[in-house]
Amino acid sequence: MKVAIAGAGAVGRSIARELLLNGHEVTLFERNTGHIETEAVPQATWVQADACELSNLEQAELQTFDVMVAATGDDKANLVVSLLAKTEFAVNRVVARVNDPRNEWLFDEDWGVDVAVSTPRILASLVEEAVSVGDLVRLMTFRQGQANLVELTLPPNTPLAGKPVRKLDLPRDAALVAILRGGRVIVPQSDDPIEGGDELVFIAPAEAEPALHEAMQLS
Repeated sequence: MKVAIAGAGAVGRSIARELLLNGHEVTLFERNTGHIETEAVPQATWVQADACELSNLEQAELQTFDVMVAATGDDKANLVVSLLAKTEFAVNRVVARVNDPRNEWLFDEDWGVDVAVSTPRILASLVEEAVSVGDLVRLMTFRQGQANLVELTLPPNTPLAGKPVRKLDLPRDAALVAILRGGRVIVPQSDDPIEGGDELVFIAPAEAEPALHEAMQLS
């Protein structure tokens, strides 16, 4: 997979290293010469250019890339990069970093963003997830499909204990995608039983979340 990353600061370089370890091809765009540190990620292709400039993206043949990651420290720049990548080069997947959570509402399909990643919101969600039992915690929003990744930790005395996955009365648009049990990650099969203390991970649209929460309390 070919991945372009706009912004070669600490965040951009860290993303690049992880992707390279997983065997992907990575190109880093950085406009500030002082931030060009090729030795920090030697396996990546480095381009000294402003990714907000259409001509620079054309020269890099962005249309040949599978993913654009807008990872600069400037939300305005990340929105421009996302919009250009999606509308001018039809990049299949655009992931954008949200620096200020107050700007998160802007990072949607109108600006070409498929997935918006807000570090403060993710950290807050992880804190909630760590201490919340019986409540839905939203972990991430997938903008393209208007669906959310949500987690619910069942109490030890849940009435669901022993019930197989196939008998959960889930809303039509909600899907159980993983069960976290102790140190295990379980891909749920229809006959797998639910246990008290399970962390259940769902994908569901926002409008289905109330019904999902009710179903998991009353099933």
